Amino acid sequence: MKSNIIKFFLSCAAVASCVTVASAQNTYSGYFLEDYTARHQMNPAFGGTSKTYVGFPALSNINVAMRGNLHVSDVLYPNREPGKSTILFTNPQIGVNEAMSKFSNHNKIGADVKLGVINVGFTALGGYNTVGINVVTGVNADVPKSLFSLVKEGIANKTYDIKDFRVGGHAYGEIALNHSRDLPFVPGLRVGAAVKFLIGLGNVDAYFNKANLTLGENDWTAVTNANIYASVNGLKYKTDVNENTGATYVSGADLDSFGLNGFGLGFDLGGVYEWNDFTFSAALLDLGFISWGHTQYATTGGDKTINTDAYTFGINDDDETWDNFTDDLSKLYELEDRGNIGTRTRALKATLNLAAEYEFPYYRPLHFGFLSSTYFNGPFTWTQVRLSANVKPCKAVSASANLAMGTYGVGFGWLLNIHTTGFNFFIGMDRTLGKLAKQGLPLNSNAEVNFGINFPF
Repeated sequence: MKSNIIKFFLSCAAVASCVTVASAQNTYSGYFLEDYTARHQMNPAFGGTSKTYVGFPALSNINVAMRGNLHVSDVLYPNREPGKSTILFTNPQIGVNEAMSKFSNHNKIGADVKLGVINVGFTALGGYNTVGINVVTGVNADVPKSLFSLVKEGIANKTYDIKDFRVGGHAYGEIALNHSRDLPFVPGLRVGAAVKFLIGLGNVDAYFNKANLTLGENDWTAVTNANIYASVNGLKYKTDVNENTGATYVSGADLDSFGLNGFGLGFDLGGVYEWNDFTFSAALLDLGFISWGHTQYATTGGDKTINTDAYTFGINDDDETWDNFTDDLSKLYELEDRGNIGTRTRALKATLNLAAEYEFPYYRPLHFGFLSSTYFNGPFTWTQVRLSANVKPCKAVSASANLAMGTYGVGFGWLLNIHTTGFNFFIGMDRTLGKLAKQGLPLNSNAEVNFGINFPF
């Protein structure tokens, strides 16, 4: 088998009938840098330098992030035979206790991409304004430990309780209009707001609530409960007949076309207050919703009980047994295709930022910052605090170095921002990349890269 983590997660997605589509993400390392052009996306009250700028099309602000407590290093191991490629945790070289010690009860992994297609900033209407067209995508998975146990051990155990396995994803475009201004009747206070017009591309929510498996003397008894909502224009479920039970079940999905599939509205609200050498700020981002159309619904219709002797579940390190394993899981749930149920409205995933900044009185270009961020997304909610040192040693260069601590551990972040008249380039990481697997993926799932090119004048 090609030993790569992508195949493993695609196998998990196959459990979700292979319908997941790949939340807004910003680089918190730039929160306290005044000349960072994407700063207003973390707090709409930030007015930047009040310079006019035009972003490089499709390169003005690119942010790619991963986060979670399920890491590549948990499922990929160095091959203990010299000269051989890496192996999965399912390989017999890896003992059961060694493999299972890496997993938590809830193993979460998520990925976000935010692409700035067109971004401009300018002074007008008594304040500072930005107009942005962005593409936002995100995917999250919460995989229970019991599923990894089933994958590793096969029929070694007589019972498995696989519950609360969730996969969710979305993709949409946004047109964001932001305005910020000082309030003259409250010295030191600046407020801002953004309105976002959202165009849905696709959304999937898969809830595998239950799969209680009991191995009898000659067969399995399984009680399953699952629902999938796939709001993707042109998507239809593939079905097959379970030769063991005679039932028709969802075995996958086909996408025969693609198009816009929803509309929504979102808001960002923020404020900044300066007091002596301190600056306090707060922002609430992505308050709103998207109404998704053409929602294909698949369900077990509540609890479903199946008795069969067809499932072995054990897998070996080759493509055929992986395919058989995931096919068996699709049969196990026996999801029914209920067709198009129309529109489905989903709230955006909001973020709360609270911050305090201190300007060092003996060297004014040096600022220290404290930032608390909480991302609200049900079982995928996470929080972090970030301590940073931010410096602008000369007019054309500013930089940040920071330490983050939160739901997914500790990480080091940084951002370098070059901003001369006519040209701006920034690059940074909220979570610095560590060692990479041979497949090019970071062994730790907490990593983020951000860069952009803009033209201020």
